[in-house]
Amino acid sequence: MGDGWGMRKMWIGAGVAAAGGTGFVMLLVVGVYLVGGDSAGGSGGEGKKLAKGSVPAAYQPLVQEAGSLCPAINPALLAAQLYQESGFDPKAQSPAAAQGIAQFIPGTWAVHGVDGDGDGDRDVWDPNDAIPSAASYDCSLASYVKSVPGDPTENMLAAYNAGPDAVIRYQGVPPYAETQNYVKTITTLAESFAEPETRVDPSEQAAGAIAYAQKKLGTLYLWGGNGTPEQGGRFDCSGLTKAAYESVGIELPRVANDQYNAGAHPGRDELLPGDLVFFSDDLTNSRAIRHVGIYVGGGYMIDAPRTGAVIRFDPIDTPDYFGATRVTEDGAKALPTTV
Repeated sequence: MGDGWGMRKMWIGAGVAAAGGTGFVMLLVVGVYLVGGDSAGGSGGEGKKLAKGSVPAAYQPLVQEAGSLCPAINPALLAAQLYQESGFDPKAQSPAAAQGIAQFIPGTWAVHGVDGDGDGDRDVWDPNDAIPSAASYDCSLASYVKSVPGDPTENMLAAYNAGPDAVIRYQGVPPYAETQNYVKTITTLAESFAEPETRVDPSEQAAGAIAYAQKKLGTLYLWGGNGTPEQGGRFDCSGLTKAAYESVGIELPRVANDQYNAGAHPGRDELLPGDLVFFSDDLTNSRAIRHVGIYVGGGYMIDAPRTGAVIRFDPIDTPDYFGATRVTEDGAKALPTTV
């Protein structure tokens, strides 16, 4: 369940592969090296719009509205918290009895749960109540530490992790490794739920990831394949992208829909070689993504398409094209190990 939202609430609540494709790709790879740089981070206290489909359509209006409740939060930040804790699963329950999409423990829910949909009850299992409650809880924490200097969003997240008294005592984010990591994790992860406001900087590791994928061209697809010797060096789609970025020191999750959250999302006209490109039968929900490839430029990707096919170049402009992610090391590190 991510970093244990509920536990930290206890303080207060009780075919193109031939024809010279390799040379074409390597020219693009050189370009990535020449313009490579780190993507910008930030605490995200401003009101950011949600990236297309980054939140399941059923919850997007709730997250958009609740995430605008106070200046210390925004929709992308709230989405990052919900994803970190439950993967947007309204039935999630942790061993510590944290419940629902926002992972409230019962004692905290009793104090901070709100009737978000006005139906006369407060149901921790109902996202219509739990999502507004999560935002309300964040804003309560922000209000409690509002006199503390520094970034109000970071102070709120630190209060959520370590308790507001610690934030007040240290007059900012406490010098606890767990708390400092939590603040960085959520603010970084929020970037993957936000619609980019400016051009997204390229990743220096992108060229190496492409070079790795190129070496696998012609390899037969294997469902569940991670490229191990026992599997004959074969991959499925997300196994290939995971291995490609692992070759340059970036650890991605195993499945495609989680890889989507490893960085910000450039638009179709902003794609650069090395971006991950995603495909889905539901273009309103990143959790429904079913395929991923590595963009190489010119409207093509390298991907492991399906059983019976080989790793190859494929066009990306198909009706099921969902979007893209510019992978960053910080973005990948911010992803929860389980959702």
